Amino acid sequence: MMEDETPSITRLMVRSWWKPNLSKREKLRYRDLMSENHLDRITLESGKRSGQPCIRGMRMTVKDVLEYLASGMSREQLLEDFPYLEDEDISACLYFAARREQHLAPLPAA
Repeated sequence: MMEDETPSITRLMVRSWWKPNLSKREKLRYRDLMSENHLDRITLESGKRSGQPCIRGMRMTVKDVLEYLASGMSREQLLEDFPYLEDEDISACLYFAARREQHLAPLPAA
C-alpha cells in the first residue's frame, strides 16, 4: 500500500519546526489545515450581536478582540481579563481579519 502523498498536519508541524524551508505545496497545505481549525472558532448567528462574527458562539466578537489588541493589550492581558477566551481564539480573530482584508476591493487610482 502506498503512503499518502499529502502530508499530515503533524508531519508538517514537525517539519516546519525542524526545517523552516517547506516546499510551497507543503506551506499551502499547512496554511489550509490551520485555517480550517481557526475558522471553526468564528461563528455567525443572526440573533447574536446583530450577526457579527463571534468567537465560539459567545457574545465576544472578532471586532472586540481586534480593538483590544489595537489599543495595546497583549494576548496575555486579554486572556487574563477574559478567562473564557483561549489563545487559539485570538489567532482565529487575526486570521479571520487577514482573510477578510484579502477580499476588500482596492480603491481606484485618482
